[in-house]
Amino acid sequence: MQAIAPLEIIGTTDKEVSGIHFDSRKVGKGDVFVAQVGTAVDGHTFIDGCVTQGAAAIVLSNRAYMPEKGQKAPVACTKDSNVTYILVENTDRALGLLASKWFGEPSKELTLVGVTGTNGKTTIATLLYKLVRAMGHKAGLLSTVVNYIEDEAVPATHTTPDAIELNGLLRRMVDAGCTYAFMEVSSHAIAQERIAGLDFDGALFTNLTRDHIDYHKTFDNYRDTKKRLFDGLKKSAFAVTNKDDKNGLVMTQNCKAPVRTYSTRALADYKAQILEEGFDGMLLSINGKEVFVPLVGRFNVSNLLCIYGAALCLGFDEMEVLRVLSTLKPVNGRFETIRSPKGWTAIVDYAHTPDAVENVIQTIREIKKEGTKLITVVGCGGNRDKGKRPMMAQIAKKGSEQLILTSDNPRDEEPADILNDMKAGLTEEELRSTLVIEDRAAAIQTACTLAQAGDVILVAGKGHEDYQIIKGVKHHFDDHEVVRRYC
Repeated sequence: MQAIAPLEIIGTTDKEVSGIHFDSRKVGKGDVFVAQVGTAVDGHTFIDGCVTQGAAAIVLSNRAYMPEKGQKAPVACTKDSNVTYILVENTDRALGLLASKWFGEPSKELTLVGVTGTNGKTTIATLLYKLVRAMGHKAGLLSTVVNYIEDEAVPATHTTPDAIELNGLLRRMVDAGCTYAFMEVSSHAIAQERIAGLDFDGALFTNLTRDHIDYHKTFDNYRDTKKRLFDGLKKSAFAVTNKDDKNGLVMTQNCKAPVRTYSTRALADYKAQILEEGFDGMLLSINGKEVFVPLVGRFNVSNLLCIYGAALCLGFDEMEVLRVLSTLKPVNGRFETIRSPKGWTAIVDYAHTPDAVENVIQTIREIKKEGTKLITVVGCGGNRDKGKRPMMAQIAKKGSEQLILTSDNPRDEEPADILNDMKAGLTEEELRSTLVIEDRAAAIQTACTLAQAGDVILVAGKGHEDYQIIKGVKHHFDDHEVVRRYC
């Protein structure tokens, strides 16, 4: 109980509890309900119902819902003297700490490494998981695409799960014999204290570009939220950061753990350069040693350097690390190549930020043959940062011979409104040579029809996702399937 630093307790804490929940609908007899203040709903308003359902204890942060001293009946709750009320400053943090304790602090039994940044988190976390397993160790993965407990796939609903699901997965990893765990750590997860109570042995920083401003309001807030992962590291942990990003060293300013850097341009602990490059992979020099990897693009050189650095910090043999790196394949939906019998190539990529789109386009232009076209199909998600929409269209137009604007995941917004926001980034002249096709399948089909031998089609934004959300309804949609249908 001391772990959550209660401000006040009414009732006894000497009782058996059955479980912990933040969703009032799941609360049953003997459970603890943690009342969180969400962006849309305040969990405190459900306290009455949870008491009626048999909750043993309520953890809350609003004193108005506490019983008055000397009385058995709470002011705003169902009268029940058997319920314990625990007032804390922050119920989000309390949930993370309680969840960790409830599952026996599984993160302390694992070598846990967190990856944060705007782009590259999935690739780095996933390939580290694969690398460690290829070296004969049992490992778990928590990622945007899918979670893994050794080789058991567990569907992922968020980049970082809620605190209860997260600790439950970590406990399952420990029980399965895993000794390592790699997880993507989103800014939302840090801000909402989903990682409170976790014992990180390492933290990795990829890069920072505009994203999630709809949630964090300012770029500085977004940056400072990411930084909290490094601020909280223990001295015995390690940090690996991207020196090529202007925020790379900002992340580690207050870090107690030893810091290592990687770069493709400056002096750093881990350095690399591209010696040869094609759509099938790159020949790299990493810290003076040559290795061919089946990944493409300068952004992936940075990702691989981060993986290489993390592996060395974990104590693995350098030559063995390089050997395994040469065998690792791209992550689903991250610069995946599809070859057409007609002679053109399609790239399916998750790029959904201005920086990611620019990086992918730059990579394609460096590889594709002179005189061939790049046809880019791109959209923007609904109910997300509107400010990046014109920027993405502008970047895609500048780098492509043909741009096709289309729908992504419109969610609750009108697709036409999202497309209008994207079109605002283009001049009248640019708009005249841009195709706007709301139906994503039709947009991809059009790109495939326009492509000639040697051309490259970039289908950006959805990557691994196999659905579209339209007016709250999830429909099956897979960019890979559509490309193959028309190749």
